[in-house]
Amino acid sequence: MPIHNVIVAPKAPKALGPYSAAIETECFLFCSGQTGINPATGELASPDLEAQTRQVLTNLKHVLEAAGSGLEKVVKTTVFLRDMADFPKMNAIYAEFFPSNPPARSTIAVAGLPKNAIVEIEAVALK
Repeated sequence: MPIHNVIVAPKAPKALGPYSAAIETECFLFCSGQTGINPATGELASPDLEAQTRQVLTNLKHVLEAAGSGLEKVVKTTVFLRDMADFPKMNAIYAEFFPSNPPARSTIAVAGLPKNAIVEIEAVALK
């Protein structure tokens, strides 16, 4: 028996490279970083931080649901921002998706993201 299962998330954007949307282990789901790509078009939902953040978290929700989990089971996220000045706006939208008992989180400023995205979020969740 394999030590992990690959999760395919039909409602989330297709991978931009050789990686899985998520990997399921005995207890955890390790979700790859999601950007604000609209799964229907394959392009960023908007050049706007708020719209991209909402799309990122919606994409992450779809990945978790494809694995039988959900945002309420997320225990850790890592947020990658192109500009730390965007932190307050991202944080306000993030709070809408995690209204109570939010997961542990790190936020890191990066030089660039795929497709010139503004924000990317990865997560670890319970099954």
